[in-house]
Amino acid sequence: MASVSVSNTLTQGFAKLDELDPVLSSYLQAEHVRQSNTLSLVASSGGTDASVLAASAATIVNVTAEGYPGARYHSGCQYVDKVEALAIERAKTLFGASYANVQPHCASAANHIVMHAVLQPGDVILGMNLDEGGHLTHGAKVNVSGQLYTSYQYGLDAQERIDFAQVERLALAHRPKLIVCGTTSYSRHIDFKEFRRIADLVGAYLLADVTHIAGLVAAGEHESPVPYVDFTTMCTFKQLFGPRGGLILMGESMNKLAPDNKTPLYRAIQKSVFPTMQGSPATSIIAAKARIFDHLQSAEFKALAQRIKANATTLSNSLKAMGYDLVTGGTDNHIVLFRLPEHLPGYAVQQALDDCQIMVNKNRVPGDVRSPMIASGIRLGSNTVSLRNMGQYEMEQCAEMIHSIISSVQCVNDKEYELDPALRARVIENVESICRDFPLPYAK
Repeated sequence: MASVSVSNTLTQGFAKLDELDPVLSSYLQAEHVRQSNTLSLVASSGGTDASVLAASAATIVNVTAEGYPGARYHSGCQYVDKVEALAIERAKTLFGASYANVQPHCASAANHIVMHAVLQPGDVILGMNLDEGGHLTHGAKVNVSGQLYTSYQYGLDAQERIDFAQVERLALAHRPKLIVCGTTSYSRHIDFKEFRRIADLVGAYLLADVTHIAGLVAAGEHESPVPYVDFTTMCTFKQLFGPRGGLILMGESMNKLAPDNKTPLYRAIQKSVFPTMQGSPATSIIAAKARIFDHLQSAEFKALAQRIKANATTLSNSLKAMGYDLVTGGTDNHIVLFRLPEHLPGYAVQQALDDCQIMVNKNRVPGDVRSPMIASGIRLGSNTVSLRNMGQYEMEQCAEMIHSIISSVQCVNDKEYELDPALRARVIENVESICRDFPLPYAK
């Protein structure tokens, strides 16, 4: 009876939205259709399962639940406690962790929470350069992580791999209190064990932000950082295909001491999440996390993770065969990052592809002289097309369509372009045909 009641509530809610706010409802419907009829090759996107969407819209959202299971500041949390405990245990099992905090609202928040737990303003952190694959929250000067703390940045070597010799030199020279590893536009395997060795040389805490490879880690398609690092953070969307939220994990490091030499690290994290950085958690999102953490342990997801890697490799090899300059020369994960011909700005190319219903993102590449808003590269990701159950042949088709547009586009300036209408029409027809043959599972 309870499941029928919840189902009726959701159904009535959608009907009420149509009736009371047709403008908003029309926008939401249009977005659903857009996703159905476009090829998303955005590396930071995924696709949320219908059961996860249902959990995120459940009436548990109405419960205020400041605190943690068994220690709340409001009554009426008996089922919130069960849901959060379930999410925690599933996250720990999925990633082989000893500790999990499922309350962070996103991966960026999770990174700031970790930093607050172990750092004081002005402390030194070492993270990856934004232009060479790092994230804003890894110490970029435009982010609070690069303003509140003294930040140094490492990058890539001549082969465009993480320059561990530079990481070690910077660590020994500046003695960071925290080293951040993990990337947003790096297409190769990350050696967490080597980062651990360097962190131990200077007594630094080690944080791995695996947002972009979390699904591969969960499925055993990329080495897990949990045994090597002090903190593992990630978002639960992107490659986990769950709700928009964050997650913090710890292994045996949970019982290491925090900087006060009295508090276990896990307690420092608990306090940093609540009450320091967040108030009441998003209870419905925690429910949705619990749902996706269960699905991620299935054989179905492991097959998807394998397909994600295989499809990225096919995209990479196809573009390389067409003459494109791939950063790092290829891929070990879901990311394919390539340089555009020198005369083509990334923004204009992104827009040309968008107008042909192929979603990508412009991206700076090592040595880029263009601004981040224009950029000189294009970043692709295989998450969403793999969710559609596409394979090698379809990836080759995607590469061919991308090449046909890039080789034909005429850029008027950094943001404006011209493209043959007949070519655009042919590409759109091909895109919509592929999308019909390989529908998104949540859009059927």
